[in-house]
Amino acid sequence: MGAGGRMSDSSNQENDLLKRVPTDPPFSLSDLKKAIPAHCFERSVIRSSYYVVHDLIITYVFYYLANTYIPLIPPPFAYLAWPVYWFCQASILTGLWVIGHECGHHAFSDYQLIDDIVGFVLHSALFTPYFSWKYSHRSHHANTNSLDNDEVYIPKRKSKVMIYSKILNNPPGRVFTLVFRLTLGFPLYLLTNVSGKKYERFANHFDPLSPIFTERERIQVLLSDLGIIGVFYALRLLVAAKGLSWVMSMYVIPVIGVHAFFVLITYLHHTHLSLPHYDSTEWKWIKGALSTIDRDFGFLNRVFHDVTHTHVLHHLISYIPHYHAKEARDAINPILGEYYKIDRTPIFKAMWREAKECMYIEPDQDSKNQGVYWYHKL
Repeated sequence: MGAGGRMSDSSNQENDLLKRVPTDPPFSLSDLKKAIPAHCFERSVIRSSYYVVHDLIITYVFYYLANTYIPLIPPPFAYLAWPVYWFCQASILTGLWVIGHECGHHAFSDYQLIDDIVGFVLHSALFTPYFSWKYSHRSHHANTNSLDNDEVYIPKRKSKVMIYSKILNNPPGRVFTLVFRLTLGFPLYLLTNVSGKKYERFANHFDPLSPIFTERERIQVLLSDLGIIGVFYALRLLVAAKGLSWVMSMYVIPVIGVHAFFVLITYLHHTHLSLPHYDSTEWKWIKGALSTIDRDFGFLNRVFHDVTHTHVLHHLISYIPHYHAKEARDAINPILGEYYKIDRTPIFKAMWREAKECMYIEPDQDSKNQGVYWYHKL
């Protein structure tokens, strides 16, 4: 009886978690803003800078420990020590990437120039073209879950599912798909806009003339390119001084880890059986902004500056700094009610479930709202 009861409770919780969110909110963005304490909107350059310095110090400590002591460890154990360093360093560098992301939303300080300088330096060092990504990400926030205009991730309709997706629809195939997405997803997005809005001509984040950008943004896109070129030149000098193996182990692999974390976080925030997508007949800004979900990354929530479990708030009000985000989230949750979801499923389990269950989107055949699309499995 006890075991059966626990299994029943677990099943009910799973069903509640995957229950579809409503699609017509009775509240406005103004209602939500009024519920948030005024100080949550305040940005402090001193406090924000503290987190940059804090993360940079930890980054240096990890570097120092790895560079000083891992070479002294006998080879069989060194092979275990390097992945530990890569995970730790990638985690704290992801925190720095998140701060750069806040700069792009003007959530770092009251001064746009300071935000752009800090964001440019942090993102360039992590192989991210700051201004290019800032502008495409702004479009993502303006068009979240729009099947016509979302700039980051537009799921496929059933008729557009490729044959390779069907071939890979099995456990080994899902492992391959997840590894491919985590390692190459971000570079492919930057280079080809692979998962975002489709344009009449080729679009990427390094071409100042790309249709992603407006005329006034093109100079800053070029500045982003120069930032990336500068980082590659510095790496070339490091390779000449330290060797390719050292540069790969100490820097490049952790940065690849940052990209993997970023893709994973984004994927899990926007991929869930409970979340709708909308075509142009149904999409409204607030409906799209609400169609995201918070996730629980355990101790990494704090390392990632709480971006993982305050994402719904972030899509509603993106300029609240991370150190006020939890308080602001808790303030609006009574208003959001059933429109808010957080999934505390362990991350590896969630990755696997979403890769298996969220294969394509289609409207329900018997629904009067044919512009509302939901995830389905093959």
